[in-house]
Formats: sequence, structure tokens, C-alpha cells
Amino acid sequence: LLKLGGYGLIRISSMLNPHPPNLMFPIMILALWGILMTSSICLRQTDLKALIAYSSVSHMGLVTAAIIVQTPWGLTGAMTLMIAHGLTSSALFALANTNYERTHTRTLLLVRGLQLIFPLMSTWWLLTNLTNMALPPTINLLGELFIISTLFNWSPPTIIITGIGTLITATYSLYMFLMTQRGSISTQFRVLPPTHTREHLTLTLHLLPLGLLIMKPSLISGLFA
Repeated sequence: LLKLGGYGLIRISSMLNPHPPNLMFPIMILALWGILMTSSICLRQTDLKALIAYSSVSHMGLVTAAIIVQTPWGLTGAMTLMIAHGLTSSALFALANTNYERTHTRTLLLVRGLQLIFPLMSTWWLLTNLTNMALPPTINLLGELFIISTLFNWSPPTIIITGIGTLITATYSLYMFLMTQRGSISTQFRVLPPTHTREHLTLTLHLLPLGLLIMKPSLISGLFA
């Protein structure tokens, strides 16, 4: 739904070009403020699925701000980040579901230390979280760099907000990984069903396109043909 909303903004904003200032600034302020607020909310979440959902809202704040600026780099960054985060966020929800099917709880404090039981699934958690925090050379980083550069050219003080948002994103991504995979596991979860091939295939089909797009980002950006 967030990606459909981003597509709708792209289609509607092109009809309002050039934007009237009284329409542009309130939306931009809300988008930038939303980046900080939703990222901060992620830091205090105890529900795993709620944390992932708020993470998506935070990233869409960047997309909204880039679309409103209406520059080629901004639209390219918005498209790149929507595609990249669409795959990343879906993979995170799939991982959260694999945990829930075995432990029947989404509370982070109750389920820890799953790396000892599911080492391969822990690898998927690590790769997906690193992608979520836009680690080089993922296309998530490409999209965020386009957007941050666009916003900086529009107004240099925005680098403070986007920089803080990026730091908070890295913080809650590491927090999510450590809370689900590290630490001592509860005695009630010592015996859990093993992971299935279909689950690993699902995650492969999420992360493989992200890895292949690193090789040829022009497929979604259009600037490196």
C-alpha cells in the first residue's frame, strides 16, 4: 500500500508542476518530520511486526520528500528506494512470520537467541537487516543517496534531518537483529520445529533480485545506461 501511495504521488505531483509554495512546504515539513518520528518510534517497539511496519513508514517519508521536490534525481531516488524497500520490507515480514509460526509470539523480549537454533535463518536476518540500513553497495543506499542529495540541493539544512534519520535507521535495524538472534534463549523455546525449504526459497527470491540489481542499477534508475 505504501508503494501504491508513492506511485500515486508521482502521478499527481507531475500535474501540479511547478508546485505552489503554499502546497509544497507543509507536505515537505510533514514528510521530513515523519522520518524522525517514525524512526524514533521503532526504537521503542516491543512488537516485531510493528517495528517492521513503522520502518516502512519511515522510508516512505524519504520517498514523499523526494517526489515533492520534482527533480530527475529525486524521482529516480524515489523509484529506486520504493523497489528496494519493497523487497527488503517484504523479506523482513517473511522472517517475522517464520519466528511467529514457531514461537507464537511477536514480543522481542520473549524470543531471543534464535541464532543458536536456526543459524541459516539468522544469516537471512543479518543480510536483510544490513540491506534495510542501506549498507553499501545495495540499491537501498543508491536510492537514499539520490534522495539525500536532492533534498540537500533543495535546502541544505535538510541534511541534518536525513542524517539523523539514517543513523536511527541503522540503530533500530541492529536492535531488531540483536533482539531476535543474540542472547540466551528461553527454556520454553529450546525445542522448535526446523525451518523449511519453502521459507529459504522465499527469502532467496527476495534478496536475489536486490543482489542482481547491484550489478545493473540502470534497470530501475535509468541514469546509468
